[in-house]
Amino acid sequence: MNTTDQNNAGLNGEAGELAPVVEFLRRHPPFDRMTLRHVQEMVLRLELRHYPKGARIAEPASGPASRLFIVHRGCVHGGIAEGATEEEGETWELMPGECFPVGALLSRRPVRHVHEAVEDTECLELEWLDFTQLLEISPEFNEFCTHRLSTLRNSMQREVQADALRGLGGDSSLNIALSERVRRPPVTCSADMPVRDALQSMAAAHVGSIVATDAHSRPIGVFTLKDLLTRVSLPGVSLDTPMEAVMTPDPVCVPRSSFAFEAAMIMAHHAIHHVCVVDRGRLVGVVSERDLFSLQRVGLVNLSKSIARAESLEALSQPLGDIHQLVDQMIAQGARVGQITQIITLLNDQITRRVIELCMQSARGLPDVTFAWIAFGSEARQEQTLKTDQDNGVLFQTPEGSTADAVRTALIPAFRQVNEALDQCGYPLCEGNIMASNPECCLSYEEWQGRFTRWIDQGTPKHLLQASIFFDFRTIDGPHEDTEHMRYWLLDRTARNSRFRRQLAANALQLRPPLGVFRSFRVESRGEYRNTLNLKLNGVTPFVDAARILALAHRIPATNTMERLRMAADARVVDPGDVAAWAEAYDYIQMLRMRRNQEQRAAGEALSNRIDPSELNELDRRILKEAFREARALQNKIESDYQL
Repeated sequence: MNTTDQNNAGLNGEAGELAPVVEFLRRHPPFDRMTLRHVQEMVLRLELRHYPKGARIAEPASGPASRLFIVHRGCVHGGIAEGATEEEGETWELMPGECFPVGALLSRRPVRHVHEAVEDTECLELEWLDFTQLLEISPEFNEFCTHRLSTLRNSMQREVQADALRGLGGDSSLNIALSERVRRPPVTCSADMPVRDALQSMAAAHVGSIVATDAHSRPIGVFTLKDLLTRVSLPGVSLDTPMEAVMTPDPVCVPRSSFAFEAAMIMAHHAIHHVCVVDRGRLVGVVSERDLFSLQRVGLVNLSKSIARAESLEALSQPLGDIHQLVDQMIAQGARVGQITQIITLLNDQITRRVIELCMQSARGLPDVTFAWIAFGSEARQEQTLKTDQDNGVLFQTPEGSTADAVRTALIPAFRQVNEALDQCGYPLCEGNIMASNPECCLSYEEWQGRFTRWIDQGTPKHLLQASIFFDFRTIDGPHEDTEHMRYWLLDRTARNSRFRRQLAANALQLRPPLGVFRSFRVESRGEYRNTLNLKLNGVTPFVDAARILALAHRIPATNTMERLRMAADARVVDPGDVAAWAEAYDYIQMLRMRRNQEQRAAGEALSNRIDPSELNELDRRILKEAFREARALQNKIESDYQL
């Protein structure tokens, strides 16, 4: 162990004397997951050093980082730029149990910011050589250092999932491959087998479906008990009829490497209860909705079917409660937040399409015109949480001999009915009036193109705000061709206009993650929202805005935030490792929003994106700080790209 100066309290001693330090470390990640032997060996190499208030613990001028610091007592501020004050530097707070500067140690580079003791502070310190040795012998320590945010988030996810499972009383997962869900060999038949023989095979195997295969074991048809009723019993078809006459041809198939979540989405999309699992085209099993949802209280497929069959707005308002319960199930099943938001979006889309269908059936005097119902904002990005309102519009084609104004005037009353019906179904009207019933949001293709051109060319503050909403769009109902054509036209236009993108970037950077000196978060200091921060505005939006700017600059057609970042990594615009960290951070903030909304719903409170950090447990506060730091790192990338 290294010799220490007079400020070093030292850790020399017998194992029993070091026990309090071991106990302290094992209360914090990653030491809580490391073996006891590895923690004890590390403690023998630690130094305990005292720093008075205001002392600089690590700074860029000190050269390559040479020590790992673990805050033992006190508090350390990080993020102070050299020569800046704490207020100018937007510092973050490091509390007991937190480590720094991990990234600088791994890269053997100087720290980028000053780390300063905000009060009398003690740090446990590990020399670089001992740090590298610990990386080699402890997989848990290595994983934490190289994937710090991911490791912390996984710890949180396990706790949340365990709580949800206790509430639901079961176990399941949507994050495993279908190969692990295939419980037994599939029951099969040939296409020319008589129905009688196929039914006997089903009865013997106690299954409700059978798959017809060809000579190479490729699925060519499926037959279920529902088919028995509708295609055999009711029509009075002979049981000697070959299966090919009554089976459903070309069954839906998914690779055995697909995840259960993907199969659930496919079932909901096609309104089916079974999918064939194949390996290089050969049938290896059949998975049912029941297999996927062993916790089944609310079935995704049945929920989709009830929406499709709804004959009134009252019937369509019922699924919203089931969607909330389905979210509880998915959290318990270990689904990632991106999967949950996609399913929420899928069901919201289905409700919207059914509302449009019902309203159009009752509308009178509609012109014969083709239109697409378009979603903007989070719905367009497939990132809706439980708290959402309407952001929609319409793109229509003006028939020959008519005018856009005439078409709009005829359509608006029906679209107003749609917006009001969606409000009745639990999707509040947009306070900003971004809805199809607003003439400004019901435009022909040429009018949308003219509006977008004006925003890009002029770039006023209002135009930049509108672009941040309207440039994320997706067709919900109607033809997709015009919308997609508009998307590629827009990407080409923005990719060639660096001035507009720079304005967009400068506008986006005004919204910073709320890292500060008060409890390590910057919260509202007065008013109704005192001591809270906005997870959507200050947490999610920085990721969304930055990803949009990258997409507009590099002609990336994706609308979803994480898909945009991954495509940017594929195009070598950003580092894949950075994207992985950003994805973990974004997912955590979204999951925290969803958990908060679920708690509010259970308590009968209005849903809100606000949270008081002091009410979070220590692990959540720590992960939230890391997530905000990643948001700031992504903003730094945008800031550098546009020299802002």
